Amino acid sequence: MADDLGDEWWENQPAGAASSPGSVLHTQKADDLAESLTPQLASLHRRKGLTGLRCRMRRPKTQEPSAQSRQVEAGASGGEGGGDTEMTQQETAPGPALSKKVKPPKECFLIQPKETNEDATKTRKRKKKKITDILAKSEPKPGTPEDLQKLMKDYYSSSRSVIELEELTLPDSCFLKANDLTHSLSSYLKEVCPKWVKLRKSHSEKKSVLMLIICGSAIRAVELIRSMTAFKGDSKVMKLFAKHIKVQEQVKLLEKRVVHLGVGTPGRIKELIKQGGLHLNPLKFLIFDWNWRDQKLRRMMDIPEIRKEVFELLEMGVLSLCKTESLKLGLF
Repeated sequence: MADDLGDEWWENQPAGAASSPGSVLHTQKADDLAESLTPQLASLHRRKGLTGLRCRMRRPKTQEPSAQSRQVEAGASGGEGGGDTEMTQQETAPGPALSKKVKPPKECFLIQPKETNEDATKTRKRKKKKITDILAKSEPKPGTPEDLQKLMKDYYSSSRSVIELEELTLPDSCFLKANDLTHSLSSYLKEVCPKWVKLRKSHSEKKSVLMLIICGSAIRAVELIRSMTAFKGDSKVMKLFAKHIKVQEQVKLLEKRVVHLGVGTPGRIKELIKQGGLHLNPLKFLIFDWNWRDQKLRRMMDIPEIRKEVFELLEMGVLSLCKTESLKLGLF
């Protein structure tokens, strides 16, 4: 009986009474009335009142029951309205998804940004000028004795005193006429050495040569030997470079026979002088392949390694012979 009274009292309560401000006082009065009846009714009232309050707080007024809750309520009503439940399920059952229209792919074009004037100036600043570019634009100039003198002073300026630099200065009389870029090697040698045949016949010393031609590479030495055919005649020519030829083999050849002309690189000639295979005292002419340029438009004296070897060779007795005017220097 107490359960029926509690249910009737809770059902007669208006909707939202637990959540309204005025329902607090009414609930306290109902609690006092329930406690005066029986302890069972009071506990039931408290339990149902709290449960109802929680349910009302969870489901607000404006929220409508979903289709799934309507189906559950229809099924719990003792099988009544079965047909309506089936219709509800058919209505709420999701239908096949409509196929979306596939849009054709669009073509995209990447537009490269135009190079501004600032970018152009930056690239120009980064590009450094090379000696090849400078020499390609400039006209070739024939070498002069002043060029050799200037290179010697620049090379020794950091390691020699002023007095020592003056001692390196060569007299103009020790220089032959420079090539004006119109001569071949044979025509130039004929001009600077018109009495070559007489000198060649009088030369009989071994381990020496009458004329040395210094160039930058072995390939260039072979080219020079081929180009001086009209000048050498019956003269004995020897290759004095390091490619495919050992130093000891060249020393033995110089000891066995008389050589009139030597064509080679400064490094190998310097090594032969050190080992005693070549003497400089009988030497009469020293010709530098001065004006020839390689693929990078560099002259022989533009390459630091060769320039160093040339100056070291000059200090091994060449400068002293030039000052006594027994040796002549030529710039081809």
